[in-house]
Amino acid sequence: MQQVKVSPKFQVVIPKPVRESMGIRPGQRLQVVPYGDRIELVPMRTIGEMRGFLAGMDPRFEREPDREL
Repeated sequence: MQQVKVSPKFQVVIPKPVRESMGIRPGQRLQVVPYGDRIELVPMRTIGEMRGFLAGMDPRFEREPDREL
């Protein structure tokens, strides 16, 4: 597990292995989601990038229950 430090301007640097594995690019937007006692950063994708991401998904997929905020 990697750690980051919050700067005096409340900025953090996403470690390079995480950026590379998630395909995060400079200037890309992330959604910031507070969840309990943690913060989740969710990369926002364009419609073009989302094309085909459900291909081959089992149609009997059961979705997880929604998280409570």
